[in-house]
Amino acid sequence: MTIWKKPISVEELTASHKDTAVQHLGIEFLEVGPDFIRARVPVDTRTRQPYGLLHGGVSVVLAETLGSCGAAYSCPEGHRAVGLDINANHLKGATSGWVTGVTRPVHMGRTTHVWQIDLTNDAGELTCVSRITMAVLAPR
Repeated sequence: MTIWKKPISVEELTASHKDTAVQHLGIEFLEVGPDFIRARVPVDTRTRQPYGLLHGGVSVVLAETLGSCGAAYSCPEGHRAVGLDINANHLKGATSGWVTGVTRPVHMGRTTHVWQIDLTNDAGELTCVSRITMAVLAPR
């Protein structure tokens, strides 16, 4: 059974992020499952900090993108989801390749959602764990 209440696909997610920070950073949506979304970001000149590591802020951009999309596409038609809080624990640096994130809901209430986002490097090692709280806003 799927949690999605609005049409969602890799193509829809990609199209909705045209000309945004997501496109500029090279973030790619990879998969939509019945209760998860997967995307990845390249570790390259656009996304590294001066020490050659993936910038922690870019990890948070990936996490927030995934969690926000999860909430937006799983809330009822006409409702909007907006971020209230995000946290991120950076566990391991990445210097090349890709960092892939997967988001799944922790809580899907009427007025708030909480989403967990786990980011891994190409070896499958956790690089960052993040959690986002979203407000679900009813139509005006």
